Amino acid sequence: MNVVYVNHTGVISGGERSLLGLLGALPDELQPLLATPRGDLQAAAERLRVPTATITGTAGSLRLHPLHTPQAVGELGRAALQVGRAARRHRAQLLHANSIRAGIVLALARVSAAKVVHVRDCLPPGPLSTATMRLLGATATTIVANSNYTASSVQALAPHARTEVVYNAIDVQCWDPERIDRVKARAGLGEAGGRAVLLGVVAQLSPWKGQDTAIEALRLLCGEGIDAHLLLIGSAKFVSRATRFDNEAYVARLRRQIADAGLEDRVSWLGEREDVPELVRALDVLLLPSWEEPFGRALIEAMALGVPVVSTNVGGPPEIVEDGREGLLVAPREPAAWAGAIRRIADSPALAQEMGRAGQLTVQRRFTIADHVAAMLAVYRRALA
Repeated sequence: MNVVYVNHTGVISGGERSLLGLLGALPDELQPLLATPRGDLQAAAERLRVPTATITGTAGSLRLHPLHTPQAVGELGRAALQVGRAARRHRAQLLHANSIRAGIVLALARVSAAKVVHVRDCLPPGPLSTATMRLLGATATTIVANSNYTASSVQALAPHARTEVVYNAIDVQCWDPERIDRVKARAGLGEAGGRAVLLGVVAQLSPWKGQDTAIEALRLLCGEGIDAHLLLIGSAKFVSRATRFDNEAYVARLRRQIADAGLEDRVSWLGEREDVPELVRALDVLLLPSWEEPFGRALIEAMALGVPVVSTNVGGPPEIVEDGREGLLVAPREPAAWAGAIRRIADSPALAQEMGRAGQLTVQRRFTIADHVAAMLAVYRRALA
């Protein structure tokens, strides 16, 4: 089976990590080609020996803007022509868009092949979001959602779209706690690793990811005399003026928040890291304080490593985490509740250990790359049929 995978950006974030995991585990009978802009994603695919084709990227958001919207439409149109040419050269039987914007590219591409669109985000309300999802529903053979929550968002806007749910997955060998020395990992963090309670958020720096809630919860914990420290792992990856949020301004607000609270020595800005498994293994609790989270890849990574989690209760995470089992679910934007949940885990090593073991079992049963690949191949077969 010849398949062209399409991504609208060359930047690697959660969706791109999921795509790379899939590309690295495909069976020999499937011949992939990745169509993507130049950047880290293309380089990572080539390291996996996946052939690539360069296309035009776009940073346009799904909101109307007198300047940015026409520019984004032009970029998507050029990408569609490029994907069409690549698909014909590759003799593609199926095209798999890895994002909503890539799905628009497929909708515009003149290609006689099955089209699978992977939806990993819940669109903000608005006429452009409605029109976009209806376009995808009308042109895609199948829409794949990364959670039931995301699927319900798709069906609300495009009720006639054929929608299937395939959860994200991870390579459990990479996220195996037995291969990482936790004591050494904490020692590598210097003073931060010596704190009684080490917290972490692994996410791009963007308002909807809720790092401000984590910082305020940290302030409350420190005010109670708890020796806690917070690692912020990630960066403001999407900084174009066409993106939905002003992420650079958000980072500046976070820095002011930390300074105003006197927490400069309690927060570590680690940026993009290659050693994320080691950093997460060092944590006592992983936090996912998003306003709304379609899936929550950082959760399954932490769970695989035996780290208890405190997560938003809005979106896909309740499909991953059972409250009180692998971790705790908390309403977003309520720092006092987050501080209380962290305290509950920190005060009970036995509970933390029990949650860690439960998380490992959950990942091994539900979120392995092998299961993900099998599910996607079944989607492909049904789409071709």
